Amino acid sequence: MNSPSTQFVTSRRVGIYEPFHQINTWGDFKDHGCPTTSACAVLDVDTNLDNQSEDNSLGMLGPSSSYNQEAAKTSDKVQRRLAQNREAARKSRLRKKAYVQQLETSRLKLIQLEQELERARQQGVYLGGGVDGSHLGFSGTVNSGIAAFEMEYAHWVEEQNRQIRELRTALHTHISDIELRILVDGGMSHYFELFRMKKTAAKADVFYLMSGMWKTSAERFFSWLGGFRPSEILKVLVPQLEPLTEQQLLDVCSLKESCQQAEDALSQGMDKLQLTLAETVAGGLLGEGSYIPQMVNAMEKMGDLVSFVSQADHLRQETLQQMFRILTIRQAARGLLALGEYFQRLRALSSLWASRPCEPA
Repeated sequence: MNSPSTQFVTSRRVGIYEPFHQINTWGDFKDHGCPTTSACAVLDVDTNLDNQSEDNSLGMLGPSSSYNQEAAKTSDKVQRRLAQNREAARKSRLRKKAYVQQLETSRLKLIQLEQELERARQQGVYLGGGVDGSHLGFSGTVNSGIAAFEMEYAHWVEEQNRQIRELRTALHTHISDIELRILVDGGMSHYFELFRMKKTAAKADVFYLMSGMWKTSAERFFSWLGGFRPSEILKVLVPQLEPLTEQQLLDVCSLKESCQQAEDALSQGMDKLQLTLAETVAGGLLGEGSYIPQMVNAMEKMGDLVSFVSQADHLRQETLQQMFRILTIRQAARGLLALGEYFQRLRALSSLWASRPCEPA
């Protein structure tokens, strides 16, 4: 297949309906005594009319006031949640500002190091018996982009861990669907921000991004084109979302099939590109020391490699969007929680493996 194509099924959204509130009116009628029969009759009529008027007024205003109080409570909760989100966003901006300052310091150090390497080359000093300093990863432009990505990704993981804790607490306390939707939308936007960061990093150094060096070793083991394989993620999520309706199961199966088809197309295209790049680099006669034409041709094909990574992330993003269109808001929250914990377990596995006691040879 020359160019990958991605097909997605349109999934029917399962609606969420709020229960209707029934308002009942009631009156409380009391008997009144009087000294004479005629006066009593008149007094009874007046008193009953007054009581009915007052009771009817109470009957109409009481439930309405209760309903308004419930609406006010819900509004207060939403306002508190929005205030918390604004505070979290403010702290996030402060942290990001600190990261930018650190990045600027790192950039200056990289520029200084590059200048020192350039002076060393001019003086005829070679690192490692003739190894170009740029091969060691000291290219200022590229490494500034990668350094920025690594710092942003570390912050991204920290924020994801916070969101996981918040989702877990929310699901255990049974908060309203409105508040839960705010958390779900925030979690989805967080993954979309990661895809944006990766797109920028791929332009800086696509080989670095595809190698998965920014991830832990266990995550790299399951990596596919610089990230997770969408069809495998669906296999992880579906058991955590049961019970699903019959229509939801049909929609999920169709989505999984579409993902696998798109993954196969991208994998085949990637294999073909890898073969083409290998042939281009190996073109001409080896051993002559002149390979500028081959490098020029290879560089022209590198844009295709960046495009493949971008398409893979687009597939990942579309899969998440389609999956959460199929689910109810509470199922979507459970899905985000399960997805985040799955990546946490992979990182934990990497740490345990790295810290294991080594057996003597």
